[in-house]
Amino acid sequence: MSSITLKDVTKRYGDGYEAVKHLDLDIADGEFMILVGPSGCGKSTALRMVAGLEDISEGELDIGGERVNDKAPKDRDIAMVFQNYALYPHMTVRENMGFALKLAKVPEEEIRRKVEEAAKTLDLTEHLDRKPSNLSGGQRQRVAMGRAIVREPAAFLMDEPLSNLDAKLRVQMRTEVSRIQQRLGVTTIYVTHDQTEAMTLGDRVAVMRAGVLQQVASPRELYDHPVNLFVAGFIGSPAMNFFPAPLDSGTLKLPMGDVPLPDGLRAGLEAETVHGDLIAGLRPGDMEDAGLVPEHHRGTGHVFPAEIELVESMGSESYAYFTLQGGAVQADELAELAAEAGLSDLGGGGDARVTARLSAESDIRSGTTAELWMDTQRLHLFDAHDGRAIGRTGRDGS
Repeated sequence: MSSITLKDVTKRYGDGYEAVKHLDLDIADGEFMILVGPSGCGKSTALRMVAGLEDISEGELDIGGERVNDKAPKDRDIAMVFQNYALYPHMTVRENMGFALKLAKVPEEEIRRKVEEAAKTLDLTEHLDRKPSNLSGGQRQRVAMGRAIVREPAAFLMDEPLSNLDAKLRVQMRTEVSRIQQRLGVTTIYVTHDQTEAMTLGDRVAVMRAGVLQQVASPRELYDHPVNLFVAGFIGSPAMNFFPAPLDSGTLKLPMGDVPLPDGLRAGLEAETVHGDLIAGLRPGDMEDAGLVPEHHRGTGHVFPAEIELVESMGSESYAYFTLQGGAVQADELAELAAEAGLSDLGGGGDARVTARLSAESDIRSGTTAELWMDTQRLHLFDAHDGRAIGRTGRDGS
């Protein structure tokens, strides 16, 4: 096992395009690090530089405390798991898993032992003599992981390994990947564009945008304390809601009504310089059916009416969708996220489409006017000029 350190690493192509810009990232020995971001953000390029499949234009890469910029991939003691499995169709599972060891002239008895140990870990023992064509997608992905495991590398590099699986199998395999990594304790870098995978798998998550690292933190920290508008909009499902938030004499003028500025956010605003208008962010889970909020708790938030357009029942909870007139936010970060999600052509003019996550006990229905409650202590504020979060340390009211 080894730590991995990227120091001011840049990838610049011949036409001058920079896919990764001055990336600084420290990955501890045994840590499970996720690189996440929209398509084209540089996450896969960063992974390929660690693997040695892309040259580093500037900066230094250390693996286990040793500079490896000029080392060939085979000399870096890493194992890579690809999106498309990359299995040899004419070989059995046993042969696929042991092939790299065979090339390295490892004794056959040792190959057999390592393959069978890995197969036991991955629940593949009964499939060792089958060909890849006779396996399910999840089983093939486990074979690809087994091929990496038997090498006992210093680090695993995984490039969107679950993206070819169906939704149900992806959920199952996420659990398997996490379990296996914890059992082996091998330093792992995992690339994905799926923020749900990022939030459920990693010890820490590195969010990238246009080649630039935005924030590195635990999943909980990213969710509760995003450093800017882009991270706030990218992390969380359903996504955070955003509204223009003019500030007048200590009151936020939100589309759903005037809200006194929470004390924690007030302290944050006083400590920082705001260069533009304010944008407020509110997670869907920070709203509720007002009828379900205890009376003693209602006063800590704000109650407002909403014309409910659609309610989706998920069993354990419901999602309510409504529109706030004049509540749309114009920001490059949010436009980029909408384009990535394929929503940029839906329009909406100056109105904000809002999602609220409600308790399963709520009887709010589509096509009705409902009273919703928002937890104003859970508001996020951002500078509209540069997108940075304002008053992050006080957003929970503490």
